[in-house]
Amino acid sequence: MKIITVTSGKGGVGKTTTAINLGAALNFFGKDVIVVDANLTTPNVGLHLGAPIVPVNLNHVMMGKADVSDAIYEHESGTKIIPSSLSVKELRRLNHKKLKEIAKKLRTMADYVIFDSAAGLGEEAISSIEAADELIVVTNPEITAVTDALKTIKMAEELGKSVKGVIVTRVKGNRHEMSVSNIQEMLDVPILGVVPEDNKVLASLRNKDAVLHNYPYSKSSRAYKRIAARIGNISYREPSLMQRVFGR
Repeated sequence: MKIITVTSGKGGVGKTTTAINLGAALNFFGKDVIVVDANLTTPNVGLHLGAPIVPVNLNHVMMGKADVSDAIYEHESGTKIIPSSLSVKELRRLNHKKLKEIAKKLRTMADYVIFDSAAGLGEEAISSIEAADELIVVTNPEITAVTDALKTIKMAEELGKSVKGVIVTRVKGNRHEMSVSNIQEMLDVPILGVVPEDNKVLASLRNKDAVLHNYPYSKSSRAYKRIAARIGNISYREPSLMQRVFGR
C-alpha cells in the first residue's frame, strides 16, 4: 500500500478537493482508501463530506486519547475518512511529529492512505510530507501558485521524499494562464493531470459530498478518474457521450 500526501505551496488551489476526489476515484476503482485530514489548523475534509464533528477524531489520536482505528469513518460511497477537530483549543497541545507514527499504523489498513496536508511549508505541512511515501503537489496555472509549488517540491527533495507529480486544477483555458508545458518545464516533475474549472465542484460542496459522487460524469469528475487511474495503473474507459449528456 501507499501513503500519499497531497500538498500545495499555498492555500486555495483545490488541495482538499483534490485529496477527497482522488480518494473517491480510487475507491470507485475498487481500492480501499482512507483520506486523513492532516490540515490540523484549518481542517476541511469532514466539512466537505458532511462529518464536521465526530466523537473521535485525529486530534484525539495524536494526543494519545484514542486508537487510530477508532477515528476512521466510512462514507456511504465506501471511502473512509479520518477527520480532524474544528476546535482551536487543542492545537497547541498537538505534536505534529506523531503523524509519522499514525501513518505507520494506517499502512496495514488500506490500499491507499491519502493525507490532506496543510498548505505552505510550516511545521504542520512538513510533518505530513515526512509521513508520506510520495507526494502529489496541487497548483493552479498562475505564476504565483506555480512558484510556491516549486518551493514545495524543492523542500520535499531536501527531505528525501519522492514527488510523484503535479495536478493542475481550476484550469479555465484562457490566454492569461500558464500553459501545462510551461508549468512542467518550470517544476521539472510529471504533470499527473489537469482538472478544469467546474461549477459542479462548488455545487458538491453545498451538498457536502465529493463531486465524483454528486456529478460522476462532470468534467472535473472525469479528470479525477483519469488521474486516479494513472496513479493506480488502472484501466479507465471514458463515459459515452450519452452518459455525459444525460448523466449528472
